[in-house]
Amino acid sequence: MTKQLITSALPYVNGLPHLGHLIGCLLPADVYARYLRQKGEDVLFVGGTDEHGTPSEVGAAKEGMDVAEYCKKYHALHKQMYDGFNISFDCFGGTSSDANKELTYRIFNGLDQNGYITEKITKQAYSADDGMFLPDSYVVGTCPYCGYEKAKGDQCEKCTKLLDPTELINPKSAISGSSNIEIKETKHLFLQLPKMQADLEKWIETKKGIWPDIAYTTAKKWLKEGLQERGITRDLKWGFPVPKDGFEGKVFYVWFDAPIGYIGITKECLDQKGEHWEDWWLNPDEVRHTEFMGKDNIPFHTVFFPASLRGSGEKWTEVSFLKGFNFLNFAGGKFSKSAQRGIFLDQAVAEYPADYWRYWLMANAPESDDTNFTIDLFAATINKDLNDVLGNFINRVLKMSEKNFGTHVPAQGTITTDETELYQTLNVLVADYVKYMDGLEFRKALASLREIWVAGNNYIAKTEPWKAAKTDLARAGTILNTGFNLIRLYALLNLPVMPTVAQKMLDILGLKPETVDFAGFDASSFLSFLKGGEAFTMTEPLFQKVTPERVEELKIKYKEA
Repeated sequence: MTKQLITSALPYVNGLPHLGHLIGCLLPADVYARYLRQKGEDVLFVGGTDEHGTPSEVGAAKEGMDVAEYCKKYHALHKQMYDGFNISFDCFGGTSSDANKELTYRIFNGLDQNGYITEKITKQAYSADDGMFLPDSYVVGTCPYCGYEKAKGDQCEKCTKLLDPTELINPKSAISGSSNIEIKETKHLFLQLPKMQADLEKWIETKKGIWPDIAYTTAKKWLKEGLQERGITRDLKWGFPVPKDGFEGKVFYVWFDAPIGYIGITKECLDQKGEHWEDWWLNPDEVRHTEFMGKDNIPFHTVFFPASLRGSGEKWTEVSFLKGFNFLNFAGGKFSKSAQRGIFLDQAVAEYPADYWRYWLMANAPESDDTNFTIDLFAATINKDLNDVLGNFINRVLKMSEKNFGTHVPAQGTITTDETELYQTLNVLVADYVKYMDGLEFRKALASLREIWVAGNNYIAKTEPWKAAKTDLARAGTILNTGFNLIRLYALLNLPVMPTVAQKMLDILGLKPETVDFAGFDASSFLSFLKGGEAFTMTEPLFQKVTPERVEELKIKYKEA
């Protein structure tokens, strides 16, 4: 069986994650990992925090902390928030670990020995007011290509063009805001991407029709423009020291060691378990590697990181499928960690259960375009889909059954055309759900899931068990038996997206999660699992509506414009 390696982009450790971070990489990766585990696949889901670079140094200085301790503090807070959203990492770590240092040096030495590393005197932005060379991303100004006024010195997030800080118009320090920027000479090491262009072009071409368009076209755009040599060292204190004579006092560029962190986190995690990390990262023919990330991270993962691995001379596991996402906006503007704009993960779960947010985000995942989050949209979806469709179905089945049969599942009697038509409908819808989940088309998968819930409501409305109970109790029992079997079906289908709600649904029936592959689903046999006589537990409604009063309260609280 092919091993399923899943990695989600590593958010910077400084500050706390918001809903945009969650849907941009973490939540879809978790849903997919849970889906594959449910099918019985051998899954390793790897995540963590990106800990090197100036953001950590600046954040630590603001809080008067040692930078390593600062990273430990925020790493723990990140993990706490991801736990609150039931993100089911198999391995969770940080990029500043000894394991990642060992692997970064290993890949660097391979690149160096193979002639892909060169030395170069460069001109770099120096902030006299900050008293330091500024990392590329800490020089901000106007993009010379698209005119975006908040472009960073390494890349414009609007047009995704790679930049050099010296190209920016009206550059300023992102730390102090000072425009007192000098360009000074300094010596650095560069990865010779031009030497790898032909090889990378052949490799990227094998992904045509396999990768989503956003990933493939972004990589092709980079290649078409012609790859440029890329600096992999910086004049900073916090990072892995460069193991090469003449480069004392310099560290590796965060974008060099951060993606290697996927491997480092795996190594640290599996070493502690007495397992072999090489089975996942040096066994490419037996591993399918799926990466999840926002569109701003795609260029580095389609060109820069693969080039580092391929140039090292070892046969590393490379990305098989890269699922890229556009941005989630907040009320028409950007979520912002620095400006504290939007809803952050700890705030979200304090307002409503994690599964409410998980469902909304996956049902509205920004797969083809940027998606806009508003509190009105959130409330409308929760009220309509979760409360009125799924929750209403469960409540009706439980209450009618308790009233007419007590707290045991009624027996399944004669199957009629009402049931066979339901089976036909479900066979089509579940097949669509499986197709879309396998293809990582999450919005379509969630739309199919909702239609599966709707099919149950339509069945109850059509068969009218409340009327049948007055004239034909056996027929009412068959209808409600089908309803209980639908609750089991819905619970198992919901497990990847809403694990807590799904478990509550299974608890009603006294069942536990199980391994099930819905490929080749046959409703007639699946909906015969509960024969009748099994005890069930009455429960409070699984969902609560978001009231108009709460909507207005949340708009004020989170400053939704």
